[in-house]
Amino acid sequence: MSYNKRNKREQHKEKPKKREMTDPGALIKDRANFPEDVRKSAIRMPKEVKESVIARELRKGRHDLRHLNLVTIDGEDTKDVDDAVSIARKENGNWLLGVHIADVSHYVKYGSPLDLEAFRRGTSVYFPGMVLPMLPKALSNGICSLNVGVPRLALSVEMEMDAQGNIVNHEIFESVIQVKYKITYNQLYQLFTVGEPKLKKEFAPYYADLEAMKELAEIRHALRRTRGALDFDFPETKVVVDAGGKPVDVYPYHTTFANNMIEEFMLAANETVAAHFYWLDVPFLYRNHGAPEAEKIDSLAQAVRTMGFTLKGRGGEIHSHAIQSMLEKCKGMRTESVISMLALRAMEKAEYSGENNGHFGLAAEYYTHFTSPIRRYPDLFIHRVIKWVLHGELGPVLEEELRGIVFNVAEHSSETEREAESAERQYTDIKVAEYMADYVGEKFTGIISGITSFGIFVRLPNSAEGLLFYNNMPDYMIYDEKRMLARGEATKRTFAIGDSLKVLVADVKIRTGQIEFLLG
Repeated sequence: MSYNKRNKREQHKEKPKKREMTDPGALIKDRANFPEDVRKSAIRMPKEVKESVIARELRKGRHDLRHLNLVTIDGEDTKDVDDAVSIARKENGNWLLGVHIADVSHYVKYGSPLDLEAFRRGTSVYFPGMVLPMLPKALSNGICSLNVGVPRLALSVEMEMDAQGNIVNHEIFESVIQVKYKITYNQLYQLFTVGEPKLKKEFAPYYADLEAMKELAEIRHALRRTRGALDFDFPETKVVVDAGGKPVDVYPYHTTFANNMIEEFMLAANETVAAHFYWLDVPFLYRNHGAPEAEKIDSLAQAVRTMGFTLKGRGGEIHSHAIQSMLEKCKGMRTESVISMLALRAMEKAEYSGENNGHFGLAAEYYTHFTSPIRRYPDLFIHRVIKWVLHGELGPVLEEELRGIVFNVAEHSSETEREAESAERQYTDIKVAEYMADYVGEKFTGIISGITSFGIFVRLPNSAEGLLFYNNMPDYMIYDEKRMLARGEATKRTFAIGDSLKVLVADVKIRTGQIEFLLG
């Protein structure tokens, strides 16, 4: 995508070209370096927010929030920090939750080289031990990152919530913030579950705030569950690599209340912003998630029935409450992760659109992506719209221009997201296979995670998944598609999703990320 002054904004109207970037190697090659004009723009970015800039911005109407106890809650290795939160109690007893997001659009101007390259990339890509950023590090890890103890420009959403967690009032505005402290997911978990003395001492000045956030997050979570929001509780595969990129460990990563706490606040901000701008009827990007197809729900119902669970639906239609009820009933069972994974696979893909159609999985009438402008282009795009509205700059000409590009931006953003997810999944599979190559010939006990017409998928305790081909089994296997079972013709042995199975690692194809098993 070239850049010139004449058509710099017109390029957002270009029909996204069909790209073959799902291969991790192709994506790494494509994004190894930024174009020269983008690098020069990044170099010219300020290293800090000067007092003169702050004074000017405050005169323009920015709110000065540097007095608040703002905290960032992220993973241990997070470098691009784009969200911070604050909490307080109002005199009427209601909560006042603040979600403060890096004002990336202040630096990445609409139609600039930085903007066009961010649009082309669409999203940052996260591989084990490697990040392919949407924006150069001078921004993503520098002036736009909400680092502790330094002033930053932000877009803030303050939400007043009652005792039940309902949002009764809100305000969206530009701000100047200064993060007071940071805490990692693991530290937060240890602080509240173990009461580690060193952590209690380190975070003593902020303990009351963290405790209040935990309480509010639990209230908000319960409120969302009541309306039917889904929680897919299965671990992600975490791959640890050394400095040379060699995988040294693979294990299932379970999220805790610490991860979920900040997630609840981001969800609240995203819903609030989406509803606010929907009713203003301005060009905007929404995050839509449709109800699952009847055929997929039927397949899911058949699969969970073999494990002793029922999924209630009528006429091929289903409410999120029915799926949620099923997920709750399998809590704590050995089949929980498999059922959650199968339910997630039955869901439609969420997509961006210029039209709001609601979010099935979150049971939300309005939803958008507002909270990650460093790593997602849709967030950056709507930040600009928000600021134009706040400043009264969204006149007829600009509004017409935005309406002409918003669906194209949505389509392109959805496509780049799919590319990134596919590449991330393939790269992880390759690294897991590389790790498991050292275990060829060894036996493990796993859980059957899938039954197909050609073989049985088995997930190991470390979350590695491999395939046991029927033609490598000692008996002729009969596949029962309706019941999602496999049965030996001679032995009558039956294999079902969720069953434990001993397997031997027979072969590993690192290039394709495939692991092959034999019966153990």
